[in-house]
Amino acid sequence: MRLGIDMDGVMCDFNAGWMQLHADEFGSELRPDMVVGWNGLHELAGFADMAQFWAWAKASDERDSIFRHLEPFPGAVETMRALADAGHEIVVLTAKPDWAIPDTLSWLGDHAVPTREIHVRYDKHLIDCDVYIDDSPAVLADLRRYRTDRLVCRMIQPWNRPVDGAIDVAGWDDVRTVVIDRSRQAAAGLA
Repeated sequence: MRLGIDMDGVMCDFNAGWMQLHADEFGSELRPDMVVGWNGLHELAGFADMAQFWAWAKASDERDSIFRHLEPFPGAVETMRALADAGHEIVVLTAKPDWAIPDTLSWLGDHAVPTREIHVRYDKHLIDCDVYIDDSPAVLADLRRYRTDRLVCRMIQPWNRPVDGAIDVAGWDDVRTVVIDRSRQAAAGLA
């Protein structure tokens, strides 16, 4: 099966990453559990708006962008490798600004994510996959709207809520179970 997997908030811990960089640069004491909304990061970080947050997040002469050194969530890379070894295609579907693409590609290489297909776009529903795993409230809603015949999984995060028709996954053990179950159903002609 083709598995469309998001990066930030699914594969890697975006919030812990930007908060560590913020602590290094500003001495802040932010924690990932402080993020409870989708678009309010600038308020936690002390910026006037999200445009200022993203301007800070870019690479500079002194450092890479925030997307370069994020930590993978526990089990993420190992699970993707196991699923790829079992014959599933890992399709990376990530929404990022253009300036983040080089650091994103480096991150995928650094962690040896087993993919041959990477899409950096906001309209993820245009990429055909059998299973989608995402955390964005907007992306999840679009996937359910445009890919009604596909399995959509919501990676449970404080900034999203259940989506009608989506399967909730709480971590990578759940992802593995859902994909294996769906694969068995497909093999039996039930999916």
